Amino acid sequence: MLEVAPASGENGHRISPSVLIVEDDRDIAKLLADLVREAGFIATAALSGHEMDRLLKRQAFDLIVLDAMLPGEDGFSICRRLRASGPVPILMLTALGEDIDRVLGLELGADDYVTKPFNSRELLVRIKGLLRRASYVSQAENRRSVLIFAGWRLDPVGRSLHDPDGVEISMTTAEFDILQAFCSNPGRVMTREQLLSLTHAGTAGPVQRSIDVHISRVRQKIEPNAKEPSLIKTVRLGGYLFTPTVDKE
Repeated sequence: MLEVAPASGENGHRISPSVLIVEDDRDIAKLLADLVREAGFIATAALSGHEMDRLLKRQAFDLIVLDAMLPGEDGFSICRRLRASGPVPILMLTALGEDIDRVLGLELGADDYVTKPFNSRELLVRIKGLLRRASYVSQAENRRSVLIFAGWRLDPVGRSLHDPDGVEISMTTAEFDILQAFCSNPGRVMTREQLLSLTHAGTAGPVQRSIDVHISRVRQKIEPNAKEPSLIKTVRLGGYLFTPTVDKE
């Protein structure tokens, strides 16, 4: 596995989308990862479908770049599995020249494809386009949908939170924003800077202390045991991880 740290990007404090590259050629995988990093995104590379599966159990990704010709399980079979399990955007890479192979990838659920050898600029345009469309859909859904986790119900429209017994829990603006940011990014490590960019949490004090205090207050309200948090976990040198599965209503 090759992981590249997030870059600053053009927008500074915005969350860097996370891209998983599934490519068995190490040189091409590194080239793709460097290209993605230079665009301001987070890049992780897997050399096989098996390695991809292990990574997907640990975290969520915003987009998957998938090589069609992989050893063992090929990219077409993997694409079918990925699409059956969720809506993550898939960009297929293929060295195949036949139109029917590209059509097959799209029919199996790929959102786009690029043929090898690829033009770096074109590939980035395709990646950014897929991320942009996925972001618009996700934001629109999250703005409308009630989010449910561990029996809790968070309503982004009414800006209300109800516990598993249906009791409404009072929250400040910053606390609600933080919890909504976590619910919109379950299973993903969120840095303090990323949380601040999505919330009002940094408007009343030093950045680091402010976000930690607000998260502590959220924990007091939703955790079964705030001293040993299980829903919002601290990740050493990373930030915070929201562990529950989040469903939309």
